[in-house]
Amino acid sequence: ETLKAFDREVNAFVDYMFGPRDTRVRGWFLLDSYLPTFFLTGAYLLCIWLGNKFMKNRPPFSLRPHLIMYNLGITLLSFYMLIELILATWEGGYNLQCQNLHSAGEADIRVAKVLWWYYFSKVIEFMDTIFFVLRKKSSQITFLHVYHHATMFNIWWCVLNWIPCGQSFFGPTLNSFIHVLMYSYYGLSVIPSMRKYLWWKKYLTQAQLIQFLLTIVHTLSAAVKPCGFPFGCLMFQSSYMATLVILFINFYIKTYRKAPSRTAVKEIPVTTEIKNGFHKDYFAAANGLQNNKKAQ
Repeated sequence: ETLKAFDREVNAFVDYMFGPRDTRVRGWFLLDSYLPTFFLTGAYLLCIWLGNKFMKNRPPFSLRPHLIMYNLGITLLSFYMLIELILATWEGGYNLQCQNLHSAGEADIRVAKVLWWYYFSKVIEFMDTIFFVLRKKSSQITFLHVYHHATMFNIWWCVLNWIPCGQSFFGPTLNSFIHVLMYSYYGLSVIPSMRKYLWWKKYLTQAQLIQFLLTIVHTLSAAVKPCGFPFGCLMFQSSYMATLVILFINFYIKTYRKAPSRTAVKEIPVTTEIKNGFHKDYFAAANGLQNNKKAQ
């Protein structure tokens, strides 16, 4: 009873802050109450903290078959969302410049159903970080990584409750395309024989930056020429995307523009040590940033 009362108070506060919810998504899994999304996010952050403590004095897990299946699954889900969003918005005659929430009828419902999967995929993608923890890739658990994963899941709970279609379609369409490329890359990078062919990670980061910039332009286009889509949502989305642009540019500069020191170059060993099936001086790449590790 205490939890139910707390749940009612939390949701009453959320409704007071954002106004009436979209009735078309009432009853959909995880949407009626904010608490499941909040608790799952808290569990995600707790798993990172406790997991790092648990793994501190333990050897890393390889998890190669798990990573291959996981990345394949996310790739297929992203491909489904990409195709379904294209078909649904085409069917509804969506306006690329600005699309409201109610004019497309059944096509709006179809878009909302795909965007629910997009929201749900964000909790699945928490496993990116869990795999990092289990494989002791602590350097890849950056502020950018955790911030992006934790905030996206919560933001898309709000999107699905108040703006589940219309102008909201554009960012997920681009992001689903990027994720098809990204998770297929990560899946292949787990296979040692494929790594020599994976020269295009740098361009994935560039594509992500272009995605964020295009989303900002698309969002602001609806503010310049309104069509009834909530103005406050447009401003919030633009601001959030701006934070990602800043963080990704910072990551890009540190990762690809920073020249290695002469000392670091001299210390790179000629031979390689095999450990857990991997070359120790390979780029360790699976579900995240590459980390060129020196042999000890």
